[in-house]
Amino acid sequence: MTTPGQIGDIRGRTVLVTGASSGIGLSACEALAQRGARVIMVGRNAEKTEAAAGTVRAGAPDATVEVELCDLSSLEAIRDLGRRLRERLDHLDVLLNNAGAMHSTRKTSVDGFEMTYAVNHLGYFLPTLELLPLLRAAPAARIVNVSSDAHRAGTIDFDDLQMDRRGYSGWPAYGTSKLMNILFTRELARRLEGTAITANSLHPGVVRTGFGRNDQGWLNTVWAMMSVFLISPESGAETSVFLCADPAVDGVTGRYFAKCREKTPRRKAMRDADAKRLWEVSAAQVGVSAEGLPGLLDGTAG
Repeated sequence: MTTPGQIGDIRGRTVLVTGASSGIGLSACEALAQRGARVIMVGRNAEKTEAAAGTVRAGAPDATVEVELCDLSSLEAIRDLGRRLRERLDHLDVLLNNAGAMHSTRKTSVDGFEMTYAVNHLGYFLPTLELLPLLRAAPAARIVNVSSDAHRAGTIDFDDLQMDRRGYSGWPAYGTSKLMNILFTRELARRLEGTAITANSLHPGVVRTGFGRNDQGWLNTVWAMMSVFLISPESGAETSVFLCADPAVDGVTGRYFAKCREKTPRRKAMRDADAKRLWEVSAAQVGVSAEGLPGLLDGTAG
């Protein structure tokens, strides 16, 4: 992985990372803390996230490293996280939406959404809206969404976004959620035009982590067999850190990156009509106005 200072010194900036307790998220937190950022690590499991924070502090003793707990499959938990952060922070410089899941069998969240959809899409969409007032308060803020080239396996069917009608399959569900990440990023960037906030998405590479082992299904076995061919979490975090910290992407927005370079996603990830419709559907699902962005930006929304 690149050495501290090679990408950019972000000393004093506040960065929030979801899915921070392991894998790419943990590696990104380590790199950002070493570059001087105040890092807020969001995880679901208290013991695991606190242990991860200890690892980050050990590698960056002078850094401020904080822990926030949140189950990103729960809309109520996300709203509670947003309230807590708005109460104690005066701004947020970087939001790295990194948390993700993939399941071999269909599961539903506490709110009744298919679990991959809940975590990988709504778990990006709602936290971003909740934290927009803090991002708006920063001099120049960045939103970074971890997608994947797995978006090529995804299909947007607005009559069946959560695979209720067709047979559920883990890999297509995951690919669709990653396609949604890119569409969400593009629409978010469009809606943020004229502000000092940028939004970009990325492919981290195929990374050797605990990902895909959310249950004991066939995905667990496949990932275990493939692990020898996968890149390290440190390498997988490089593009995330680049988009969070590098001055080379100042003002760059609505783009997709891989290996720290801009990349063109599949055509279906660039359909503006789909991006707009996905935003509208998602806003209705989480109970916010599809056109409520100005209120969220100026801090007047809940």
